Amino acid sequence: MPGYEVIGEEEKREVLEVLETGVLMRYGFDKERKGIFKVRQLEEEFSRYLGVSYALGVTSGSAALKVALTAMDICPGDEVIVPAFTFIATYEAVLEVGAIPVMADIDETLNLNPSSIKACLTPRTKAVIPVHMCGAGARIEEIVQEAKSLGLLVLEDNAQSCGGSVRGKKLGTFGHMGIFSFDYYKTITTGEGGLVVTNDKVLADRAEWYHDHGHDHDPRVSRAMEGRTILGFNFRMNELQGAVGLAQLRKLDWIIQEQRKNKARIKEMLRSVPGLKFRELVDPEGDTATFLAFNLPTEEKALTFQQALAKGGCDTVCFKNNKWHYVPNWEHFLAWSTANSQKWPFTNPGYRGVVPDYDRSRIPIAEDLLGRTLFMPISIVMPEERMQTIEQAIAQAKREI
Repeated sequence: MPGYEVIGEEEKREVLEVLETGVLMRYGFDKERKGIFKVRQLEEEFSRYLGVSYALGVTSGSAALKVALTAMDICPGDEVIVPAFTFIATYEAVLEVGAIPVMADIDETLNLNPSSIKACLTPRTKAVIPVHMCGAGARIEEIVQEAKSLGLLVLEDNAQSCGGSVRGKKLGTFGHMGIFSFDYYKTITTGEGGLVVTNDKVLADRAEWYHDHGHDHDPRVSRAMEGRTILGFNFRMNELQGAVGLAQLRKLDWIIQEQRKNKARIKEMLRSVPGLKFRELVDPEGDTATFLAFNLPTEEKALTFQQALAKGGCDTVCFKNNKWHYVPNWEHFLAWSTANSQKWPFTNPGYRGVVPDYDRSRIPIAEDLLGRTLFMPISIVMPEERMQTIEQAIAQAKREI
């Protein structure tokens, strides 16, 4: 599943090129770096890979969300629709720009349900963030169409499905903007790091300016003498991250290919389990195969099956019980325990709405599906011995349900 499995000589060579220049910062020192611009090169190669006009390297996937939301002019008092099943960073980023996240239900893809968008709509809704969870795409075409009809911006959170696609178009490129994460557990990794992508020059410029203290990056003048359009902050990716990212990007299609082979084999092992159904995929050809998700008829059967698999050495995740990926389990979020003592932006006097309800009763599909769905991580390298262990664990667990 994660790119750290295949870090090797390619990454070392790219990093050594940077170290030999002594320039670790993305901008400036043009003479000293001797033509080595790893982050710039990563942005160019990723743009070509995705088929987008603009890509911007940043410090993390979480930073990418904040940079994109800022570029899209999401402001205090706005509301943003976000699925109940996602990593907490998606909600944190909305709060970071002063907006209020509105929790939406999922569907059988385990991603945002397009029909839930209208149900979450208020006069303050400005954007929707579909999240492509655990390697496979949401019904992104329907989501974009629905958002367009309602006048909403779309920011794709593609932190977990890098390289995936729907009908040949890469995930992260359907909305007004898209983001990627390269942390240590992602399909490809730079240790930390992220990417913001768009086809809109205005959004691209705003993102670029904001991520580097407002620098306009005018190549005709020195870095210290550029003009400024907006204030910003520091979310710059460094050259070492860019170097590792280049080597990892060039392995991405092979990584997905290997994961698909491993997933297909394990999927066949599970087909005979009574009552088992696999996650619905919008486009199986675009699945990155980082996870194999399947559900059983009841939560009780799912728990029994999970425990039996674990006894046989095969671990799975039930995200309804996970503390970081399901809104109802975030006690600090539900208590409005933001990092400031005033619980802002939940208590923002300029917010004209009523803070949304995050109760489980609002997301019946998520409550049902996530409780009886198990996720099995799929590694890039899975030796025959490991496959045999999984097969034996499945055979034993099958007898216990």
